Amino acid sequence: MEDNPTLTFRNGHRVTLVASGTDEHGPYLRLRHELPRAERQAGPHWHPVLTERWTIRQGRTRYKIDGVEHVADPGDTVTAPAGTVHEFWTEAPDTVLDHEIRPPLRHWEMFELWSNLDRAGKTTAGRVPRDPLAMALLWEYQDGYLAGLPRWAQRAVLGGLARLAVRLGYRRRWLDTRPALR
Repeated sequence: MEDNPTLTFRNGHRVTLVASGTDEHGPYLRLRHELPRAERQAGPHWHPVLTERWTIRQGRTRYKIDGVEHVADPGDTVTAPAGTVHEFWTEAPDTVLDHEIRPPLRHWEMFELWSNLDRAGKTTAGRVPRDPLAMALLWEYQDGYLAGLPRWAQRAVLGGLARLAVRLGYRRRWLDTRPALR
């Protein structure tokens, strides 16, 4: 994994692109996350098309998937199928997990955008972009929706702001230096 692209956030969270391609189950993206702190990692959201699967290598995580809590220890795998609301926390410092996304859509680009914004100091301590246009563009790249807000409203407001962000050059500014995904 030494040659694989790795993104590092200011809080020490490292995301490494392990593999991408297509197998008998279709296109996939495999990432490794090294999470130094016990904290919330993702708030409640859902994806209409993609499925996420996490396998814990070290540490402990807690997931809430469609209202059901799951605690995962090393060797455990947790899956959030397409259409399910999910969120998760690391319960132990120095947690390491494998993350598979099927189909990958723009998930790697989302992490690149998020990391670039974070390293430039454009996010809060909770890693939320301060600029509403950057936040909307990040929302668009995650290929999903925030739980609890109507889908149509997110598409209208955040989708509209994301289109404006692209017109104003945010995509070029924050993703221009990214390595090509092979």
